[in-house]
Amino acid sequence: MALRPYVVLNDGQKMPVIGFGTCVECARYTSEQTLDSVKCAIEVGFRHIDGAFIYGNEVQVGQAIRAKIADGTVKREDIFYTGKLWNSYHTPERVRLGLEKSLAALQMAYIDLFVIHTPVEFKPGDDHFPVDENGKLIYHNTDIRDTWKAMEACKDAGLTRSIGVSNFNKRQLELILNMPGLKYKPVCNQVECHLYLLQRKLLSFCKYKDIVMVGYSVLGSSRAEGWVNPDTPRLLEDPALNTLAKKLNRPPAQLAIRFLLQRGLVTLAKSFSPERIKQNFQIFDFELNEEDMVILYDLNKDMRYFNLDYWKDSPNFPFNDDY
Repeated sequence: MALRPYVVLNDGQKMPVIGFGTCVECARYTSEQTLDSVKCAIEVGFRHIDGAFIYGNEVQVGQAIRAKIADGTVKREDIFYTGKLWNSYHTPERVRLGLEKSLAALQMAYIDLFVIHTPVEFKPGDDHFPVDENGKLIYHNTDIRDTWKAMEACKDAGLTRSIGVSNFNKRQLELILNMPGLKYKPVCNQVECHLYLLQRKLLSFCKYKDIVMVGYSVLGSSRAEGWVNPDTPRLLEDPALNTLAKKLNRPPAQLAIRFLLQRGLVTLAKSFSPERIKQNFQIFDFELNEEDMVILYDLNKDMRYFNLDYWKDSPNFPFNDDY
């Protein structure tokens, strides 16, 4: 099963099938490490870089991309950069502002993909996690279809080539797909997806609607305090995965990535180790046979690493639905 290095999105743009994630959930990594890791990723072959305003490191990501353009490794058009609209920028008048903040940090004229980070909306403003006097998050409830119209305007203005969503369930996707006057469908839905969380129903729906599913946390999680339950099993230490990896003489991470690619997902892999960054990109020169795929399918636990239960009070919490 030969893999193409990219998928064609429903708007005609090409997205590389394996991306490098830049999310830093904890303070143990420095700005310099972000800069170096993105440079390394581009050097070993990554052309899809996944970032976000809320990650707080788009300055360093932009510096790394510009450095690799300056030294001749890549041209700007070789890079596919994804940015994200944070929860406090959902009101239509703030959508473009949210994108422009990322463009300024990155020092880019446009990005390749702009996605709504989550369907959950916080109180509009410059406080990215607004809380009341009791320390509870303050939510807001803009109609997501109005947010989407503003996203479409950003595409029309040439500030982003494509637009999509992240962490949306089927019902929330349908709100956009069925809205009157829809100009552009979401090109993707970026969600947590890995061997322990296969997202079968959501993947099937997205394929049916010609929406690419992009998987994050494909190698499990870095167990950032407050975001991930520390008692969850470590995916890359799974006995069945490691037995198969030993048989195929491959690192477990390569199997975890290749499995999702063969299911038709785009994958995002993150690491700060140069050796692992290189390994994570080396997934085009082997394939998993049907027996291997069955073994890995059987690892599913329908288990999320990311614990967003403290957002449950939001009227737009995405994980109450079946899928």
